[in-house]
Amino acid sequence: MTRPPDLTDRHALALHRARALRAGPALFLHEAAAAEIKERLIEVNRTFTAPAVVTPFEKPWAEILPSARLVAADETLTLDPGAHDLVIHALALHWSNDPVGQLIQCRRALKPDGLFLGVLFGGRSLHELRGAMAEAEAAILGGLSPRVLPMAEIRDAGGLLQRAGLALPVADCAEISVSYKDLHRLMHDLRAMGETNSLAARHRRPAPRRLFDEAARRYAEIHTMPDGRIPATVEMIYLAGWAPAETQPQALKPGSARMRLADALGAHTPRPGSGDSGSSD
Repeated sequence: MTRPPDLTDRHALALHRARALRAGPALFLHEAAAAEIKERLIEVNRTFTAPAVVTPFEKPWAEILPSARLVAADETLTLDPGAHDLVIHALALHWSNDPVGQLIQCRRALKPDGLFLGVLFGGRSLHELRGAMAEAEAAILGGLSPRVLPMAEIRDAGGLLQRAGLALPVADCAEISVSYKDLHRLMHDLRAMGETNSLAARHRRPAPRRLFDEAARRYAEIHTMPDGRIPATVEMIYLAGWAPAETQPQALKPGSARMRLADALGAHTPRPGSGDSGSSD
C-alpha cells in the first residue's frame, strides 16, 4: 500500500517551535488546556502514580503534574509499553502525520485500565483568519495555497479513539475567543505558539506584504467588535479513553438479554395476539 504524502513538514514545525521557545512562547492556550485537564482529573477521582504528558511545551503541564514524565511531541513517542496509568497528549495531535498512530502509541504505553486524555485544536479554530486569508489570496494572487492546517472535527474524534483500541471513548469540545488589536498581533501570537505554517505543501516563497495587508483589511471589515478589536476563535477538542481491562463494563452480545426492556422499565405493552389495543383511559 502506498503511504499518503505527509501533511506536516516536521523539520519546519521543529524550527517554528524552537523559535517560539527562544523568543518567549505564548502559552496561554496550553495553560487553559492544562487547567481544564486538571479539573477533569479531579472528577475522575483516582490517584495516578505514573503519568506521562506528550507536549511541545513542558512548562504548563509540569505545573499541574510535577511528577509526570514529559515526552517530546515527535512522530515516534518515547513511551515505554505498559509503563503509565495516565497519558495526556497535549495540543500536538493536530500536527501529526499519523494521529491514529499517535493514539495507538499512547494506548500501548498505558497499563490495563489506564486513562488517556487528549486535547487538540478543532476544525473551527481560526475560521475568521481562514476566511480572510482565502479572500485576500484570491484577490491578490488569483488563487489559493495551503496556509492554514486542516484540523479535526468533533464528529470524527471519537472514531479516532476507537480505531486506536481505547475503550469507553468520549469526545467533547469548547470554544475560546481571544481578541486582538489587529491581524498582525494575532500573527505575532501564532509565531510565539509555534503554530505558523508548517504544511508540507506550503509555498516556499515568502508571501508579499500586500497579501497580509489585504487580509487584515478584510478581517477587520467583517469581524471588528464594538471595542474596535478583532476576535479569533479557538476550538479545543478534548478526548478521553481507557486502556482495555477485564474490570470495565462490557457490552452484551446481541440476543443475550434475559429480560424485555419494557419489563425492566415496568411498562405495560401488548404482547402479540393479546387483543390489547394499547389505549389508556
